[in-house]
Amino acid sequence: MVRKITTKKYEYEGKPIIYGLPFEELEEWFIANDEKKFRAQQLWDWLYRKRVNQFSDMSNLSKSLIEKLETTFDFPILNEKVKQQSVDGTRKFLFELSDGLLIETVLMPQDYGLSICVTTQVGCNIGCTFCASGIIAKQRDLTAGEIVAQIMHVQKTLDHLGNQERVSHVVVMGIGEPFDNYDNLIKFLSIINSDKGLAIGARHITVSTSGLAPKIIEFADNGLQVNLALSLHAPDNDTRSKIMKINRRFPIEVVMEAIDTYIKKTNRRVTFEYIMLNEVNDSVEQAQQLVKLLENKKHLAYVNLIPYNKVQEHHQYERSTKERVVAFYDVLKKNRINANVRKEFGHDIQAACGQLRSSQLAKEKRKRDAIIQTSQPRDQVSVTIFEQSSIH
Repeated sequence: MVRKITTKKYEYEGKPIIYGLPFEELEEWFIANDEKKFRAQQLWDWLYRKRVNQFSDMSNLSKSLIEKLETTFDFPILNEKVKQQSVDGTRKFLFELSDGLLIETVLMPQDYGLSICVTTQVGCNIGCTFCASGIIAKQRDLTAGEIVAQIMHVQKTLDHLGNQERVSHVVVMGIGEPFDNYDNLIKFLSIINSDKGLAIGARHITVSTSGLAPKIIEFADNGLQVNLALSLHAPDNDTRSKIMKINRRFPIEVVMEAIDTYIKKTNRRVTFEYIMLNEVNDSVEQAQQLVKLLENKKHLAYVNLIPYNKVQEHHQYERSTKERVVAFYDVLKKNRINANVRKEFGHDIQAACGQLRSSQLAKEKRKRDAIIQTSQPRDQVSVTIFEQSSIH
């Protein structure tokens, strides 16, 4: 069994990140600071269209205004610690934040454009037993500005390559539970969707949740036209509670009631994410249970069957065989459930959520342990090893 690592909890400290202000809030800031309202659009042009990295580059702003901005706001610090590229074109970034914490962002080439998967929290408390993200407990929420900054860093990387490529789609499926960081999530969505800035279309944005039922309903009331995905991964409470601890708090019937409310209020399709774990959740009988679960909403349900990227720390799981995936898929299709086996991205570069971060932290821990052991007297090392072996 993998022991979950509990770490010190942090809060973001420092000046607000300039990327974290929705356009209307920025207008209010300019008015409150005796500046013209139209300056907000000028600033956003510099941030999101010209994509400069410092206020002093904003040549149509006065020196006094630039000084106000520099005093009040920061540009985000995302230190690119690792960048990997897959043979399929997927690029994975490991970023170090201003406080030294690590997050991941993934850029995926799709037939319809470039899609980016962003992180909303450092660590995760949801407790999915197949996922690398939750190995390390949640340390803090990301601010809206830190979430936007991931897109901006990747977009600037694309700009530097000079191929006129643009991030066109966003999936909020990285480390953390987006609805557990709800206020910053909503700000982030407002910022990237605004036609005054990045102008990423609402229907090109998908938010994934593990099933925080009250937030699903609140999200329905929000009026945003973005897409919703539910990380379901099992059709029954027994299986889902074993692989997703959140199900003990919000069991399937509660989550499905919230989904029904969402569909009734929005008339929007919901994607059901279903990771295929060999002989855990992939039987024909479980496919039939899933059909029954979605029967009353099949016209607005879409099932995404996901090949499992094996996580070293969760050795008890294997990806489903091709035969079991095909049999599962066939049951759904025969019962007129819209379904798809998701294309894999970055299988060769630890592209599954949290894998690269977990690997990097483990590597750094091994280095620290080696330094400690070589610097301690021999008898002290023996005591340390004994104490570590006694921890369960």
